[in-house]
Amino acid sequence: MTSRAPTRYAVRVAGHLDDHWAAWLGSWELHRDVEGDTTLTGRAVDQAQLHGLLAGLRDIGATVLSVTPDGEWPAEG
Repeated sequence: MTSRAPTRYAVRVAGHLDDHWAAWLGSWELHRDVEGDTTLTGRAVDQAQLHGLLAGLRDIGATVLSVTPDGEWPAEG
């Protein structure tokens, strides 16, 4: 089986996540927008890791609005 490079994702959740979640997120970056939502950006080495992040967001009661892989979302600028 060939190893694939990690895929970069943007995961948008409703509301602003508090700073104390930053340690739990590990390498995922937390960006709050003016509309009141939060976008997490980072890399998942496989679907299991991505699903782990999504399960964790579910467990803290966050509402996931979208999950977008790299190449389908605007570059930061």
